[in-house]
Parts: sequence; C-alpha cells; structure tokens
Amino acid sequence: MAADPTRTSIEKVGEKDAISRNYVSTLQVGDDADGEFGGAEARLRLERKLLWKLDLRMSIMVVIYILNYIDRNNAGAARLRGFEADLHLKGQEFATLLSILYVGYILMQIPSNILLNWMGRPSIYLPCCMIIWGMISVLTGHFVGALLTRFFLGFVEAAFFPGALFLLSKWYTKNELGVRIAVLYCGNIISNAFGSLMASGILDGMQGRLGHAAWRWLFYIEGALTMFVALCAIFILPDFPTTTKWLAPQERSLALKRMASDYAGIGDQAETETGGPLHGLRLALADWKVWWLALAMTSNVVALSFNAYFPTLSATLGYDTTITLVLCAPPFIWAAIEAFLLSRHSDKVGERFWHITASLGLGIVGFIIAISTMNIAARYVSLFLMAQSYAGFVVFYAWLSNSFPRPPSKRAVALALVNAFSQLGNVAGSYVWPTVWGPTYRHSYAICISCQGLTIVMLWFFRRHLQYLNNEMDRQDAEEGKGDEERGFRYIL
Repeated sequence: MAADPTRTSIEKVGEKDAISRNYVSTLQVGDDADGEFGGAEARLRLERKLLWKLDLRMSIMVVIYILNYIDRNNAGAARLRGFEADLHLKGQEFATLLSILYVGYILMQIPSNILLNWMGRPSIYLPCCMIIWGMISVLTGHFVGALLTRFFLGFVEAAFFPGALFLLSKWYTKNELGVRIAVLYCGNIISNAFGSLMASGILDGMQGRLGHAAWRWLFYIEGALTMFVALCAIFILPDFPTTTKWLAPQERSLALKRMASDYAGIGDQAETETGGPLHGLRLALADWKVWWLALAMTSNVVALSFNAYFPTLSATLGYDTTITLVLCAPPFIWAAIEAFLLSRHSDKVGERFWHITASLGLGIVGFIIAISTMNIAARYVSLFLMAQSYAGFVVFYAWLSNSFPRPPSKRAVALALVNAFSQLGNVAGSYVWPTVWGPTYRHSYAICISCQGLTIVMLWFFRRHLQYLNNEMDRQDAEEGKGDEERGFRYIL
C-alpha cells in the first residue's frame, strides 16, 4: 500500500513533540478537521491570529537582512574616507577584499542549512551567527587582517539568507510564502539606502574621535548594532512549529495542520521520502535547467555588481562625501518599492519572464545613459534605473522556485545550488570597477550591459523550453480526454 504523504510528513515533524503526535492520531482516525478549534469560523480567527503573531516576529528578519548587507558592503562607503590609504591598498587589493567574502559565503550555505535543520533552533543558531559576524566586522584593521575578517564574515553571513528561507518555509504555506520572501528581499535592497545614510552620518561626524579614523568608527558602530539586534532576535525569532515554546497548544496544532495540508497538495512527498536526500541531489545535478539558470543568475549578479561600488558611482556626481552617501539612498528606496509591486503583480497574473525583462531592460537603459554622458542629472537618473534592476532579480528568484516543482528534495537542492553558484558573479563583479576606469566607468557599464543582456537571452530560451513542456502536457491531456478542470501542473512562464 502506498504511503499517505500527509501522514508521512506529519510523522516526521511529530517525533519531537507530544502535541504533534496527538495530531497524527487525530488525523488517522479521520476526525473533523476543524473540530478541535471550535469549527471553521473559529479556526479562521485562530489562523489570522497565528499569522499576525508570526508576521510580527518574522519581521525582525528584515532588520537582520538590512544589517547583513550593511556589514557586507560597508567597505564601499569606508573607501570614500581613507580606507584604502590607511590600509595601504594597491592595485586590485580592494577588489580582493570584496571578492574574498563570497568564497566563504559560497562554501557555507548548504552545510549551514543542514546544521540548522539538525539543531531545530533557528532562534539560537541565526542570532549566534549574527553576533559572530558583528564581532568580525569590528575587527577590520589592516590588509591581511581585513582579508581574513572578510573571508570569515562571508563564512558566517552565509547562514542567514538560506536559513531565513528555510525558516519561512516551515511556517507559511505555498500561497503565503511568495510575498513573505519578497518582503524579506526588500530588506536586502533597502539596506543600500539605510547603509548609505548611516555611513554618511558616521563618516561625517566621527573623524578623529578617540584617535580613530571615521571609517574605523563605521565598522565599530555597525558591528555593535548588529550584535545588539542579534541579542534581541534570540527572544523574538520563532523556532520550528514543534519546538517553539511560546505557542499555545491550539496554535501549535493549527500550525502543524496547515503545513500538513500544504504538503499533501504537493502530490509527490512520499516519493521524495522514499528516495532520500541524495535522490534529490542526483536529480538536480542531472537537470540541465538547474545549470542553465545558475549561469543566467550568475550573469545577472555580475550586472548587479554596481551595488558594492554604489557610493563610488554616486561620487562621480561631484558632491562631498556626506551628500554622496545621502544620494545613494533614494534609488534603492525606489528599487525596494518597485520590487514589492512587481512581485505582487507577477504573482497576480502568473507571469515571470516579461516582468523580469522589463526591469532588467530599464537597467540596461540606465547603463547606457551613464556611458553616454557626465551630466549630473542624467547620471543620477541612471542610478535609479540601475538600482531598480533588483526588482527583476527578485522575480527571478520566484521563477526559479516555480520551475522545479517536484520532487521537493530536488527543488531544495536546485535552489541552494543556483543561489550558491550565482555568488561567483559577486566574486567576478568585484573586479569590474577598478579605479583606473573611473570616473566614467564606461568599460564597467559595458560589461554590465553585456551580462544583463545575456541574462535576458538565456531566460528567453528557458521560457521557450517551458512553453514546449507545457504544450507537451496539453497534448497528453488532450489524448487522455482530460478537461480544463482536470489539468495538472503547468510551468509559469
């Protein structure tokens, strides 16, 4: 007899908690699904209360993601106030400092999620990693020391983003997850705005305080802030449904029931359980679509490399350091708003490629403007157009998840592999903006145009392939006499 996928998935998580075992027994005897909550209306009220409580607690992850990127990118702001001169950096040493972070970041993503899953306590694991990266950020002192701290910074920061996605997937159903991921990623985008504003105040007011250069205070203050938020997060972040202590018994039971219903809808959970984790790994490695999207996203990340050098590009407008950093904020605030709206609209209409292409195409227009003129107003407009490219990048992430529906073990590996592989684009992108190419950076912008264009072309071919697969499924359904109401899975285009 085939295993019941709902029962299998619930028994997996239920081993840790007596309440979840009670729920399994309830599920087995076929009791009324909403009876324990007092009926359907009472369940809806309890579910709204649970989601409200979760959203409030999960919102701290947006703050963490902002600090994650601020600590990662503060070297770009420090460069404006003597960072290179004080550390005696020459040639490509600054680019090496930026790129070395992604070596540790790439190596640690998958092992970190394995460790998080084994521990089952994200409220402890993620904040502890955050405390460590805050300490590491404070320790930046000279080139060799900075090189080592940047490497280990990436090593520890790798825990957050895949860990955050994994934590969200433990609580929210498929229909709820997309907008939460979009909000989370907006924290990444808006960090460029907040980071620049924070850096402008520190670099302008802390020069020479207690005998330290202003750029050192930048690392001290931002690292200390990161550690403070991490301590708060220990008491705010939830764990998994079976291990979170602040849930009421009914809330815990409802959280498990919600996810059980979601797992049952996948349809191939039993297959994944019997195949084991290596089965999903083999399937992902053998699927050319995984590698195709990995290369497309890597190309996209190279085109987005202007992010780490945004203060430098803003400085080409000719203003002082404080104004330069303040001017960095509005483009990324707009990018965050556009990313959220574009993602919502993409979900609503069920389309990905043209939403991505529209955003990346406007980014190419921004690069062309920057190449064509040194006019201050035009170049500032170009910065807005470049920054909004992140909106298309966020939709790209959603399309990636949609394109590997089953088995879930394959989707998990595919997402981790594409995300980790794409970080090679950050390594390469660190060398795209050498000082000798400034202040016009025409060669840099040309590279970004090429990479952005390549991404669009690769995604167009990918869309054509998904169209072919959908047509084949339509043909098979027609041969079997299935109507529209019996249509199965179709790829989102």
